[in-house]
Amino acid sequence: MNHNKVKEKLIGDRSFYRRLFGIAVPMMIQMGITNFASMLDNIMVGQVGTEQMTGVAIANQLIFVYNLLVFGAVSGPGIFTAQYFGQRNDEGVRYTVRFKLICCTMITVAGLLVMGSFGDALIQLYLHQEGSVGSVVNTLGYGLDYLHIVMVSFIPFAVVQVYAGTLKETGQTLVPMKAGLVSVLVNLILNYILIYGKFGAPALGASGAAIGTVAARLVEMMIILVWTHKNHEQNTFIRGLYQSLYIPAELVKKILVRGTPLLLNEGFWAAGMAMLMQCYSVRGLEVVAAMNISNTLNNLFNVVFLSIGNSVAIIVGQLLGAGKMDEAKRSAYRIIFCSTGICVGVAMLLAGAAFIFPQVYETSESIRHLAARFILTLAVYMPVNAFLHAAYFTIRSGGKTIITFLFDSGFIWAVSIPLAWCLSRYTDLPIVPLYFVCCGVDVVKAAVGFVLLVRGMWLNNLVSE
Repeated sequence: MNHNKVKEKLIGDRSFYRRLFGIAVPMMIQMGITNFASMLDNIMVGQVGTEQMTGVAIANQLIFVYNLLVFGAVSGPGIFTAQYFGQRNDEGVRYTVRFKLICCTMITVAGLLVMGSFGDALIQLYLHQEGSVGSVVNTLGYGLDYLHIVMVSFIPFAVVQVYAGTLKETGQTLVPMKAGLVSVLVNLILNYILIYGKFGAPALGASGAAIGTVAARLVEMMIILVWTHKNHEQNTFIRGLYQSLYIPAELVKKILVRGTPLLLNEGFWAAGMAMLMQCYSVRGLEVVAAMNISNTLNNLFNVVFLSIGNSVAIIVGQLLGAGKMDEAKRSAYRIIFCSTGICVGVAMLLAGAAFIFPQVYETSESIRHLAARFILTLAVYMPVNAFLHAAYFTIRSGGKTIITFLFDSGFIWAVSIPLAWCLSRYTDLPIVPLYFVCCGVDVVKAAVGFVLLVRGMWLNNLVSE
């Protein structure tokens, strides 16, 4: 293949990038604002002590599993939403929204029951006293206080995911972004007041951060609900949405076949990430605290490849629904190349912040130094993760959800977790090289993803009939 053909395959024209960044930038801004607020939230809690910061970090690791299950529940029908919208089929979009609502209701009820009944035992899985940093008992108390309050936010979070996901899949990315911005401002203001006890309010620490999160989720939900239902001429699918809960049995079957692997994937992947953290946590509270700092910064930088990767599901999904297979394939390759290339530069910025960012935390110098080395590790692998994320959404957009299940969560449970478990428990390998090796196995996963992309088995129109 000559240079011009490679260039034509991997690099688009101006109109292509206008469309890509027209979708990706609002998501980038929304995710960036949310993660920036989460970072400030984390720093604020970190200012009142390592124990509170670590307790909140562990609780958030558990909440992350619930969040990803909800995301998985809306992702399966979301494939069909994008393709129905590509067909201009409002009734089809309505069916998928109803499916999302029913699934998210069941997951939210289950999440509240599990966290309410077993939160104590789950947090204790991460508490291992090594060295002199922090008290296990105090950390557990702070984590439970935070968890029990933040559980209230599960309901508005689920509603937002259903509505915001549908708006994005139908091309409306600005409203979720604006709602996210207002939510973040509410969160930051309340955090400042309630964590530190400003303007006559009590200083609640970790509990104050939880109250701020709940209030922010409620505000975000109300903005999105009101706008979507008021602007039914733009959101034509909303007309008649709640006249019934009817979904054709054949479509339910299709969504379950395509969507169940996605739901399981998100759940198993989130549980896998929680399990990886548990493996690292056996090296002590110091490691948990340092990883919380490094992941907080990394999440902010990740919004670049996450938003560009998410655009694959929208752009390629709509092209597949319209039957434009060649254009879908060409667009997927260009987005993946764009995301990976941009993240080489983003990784350099992340590495540059490695020894600066940890200094803002009120914690020990050993934790700051450990966090910096974790950040450098994450920077090294960021381009790999950018490729993986875009490849995952490309394969998923064509409904190959069983393959994405094996590719994503299957890999983490079959390879990453056994490796981390054995190295953390049965070797004396220091935590930083151990972490570097465990992150490095994703290079193998990237090679598998490349093969799946080139074979083109994901090029499917799911709604042609």
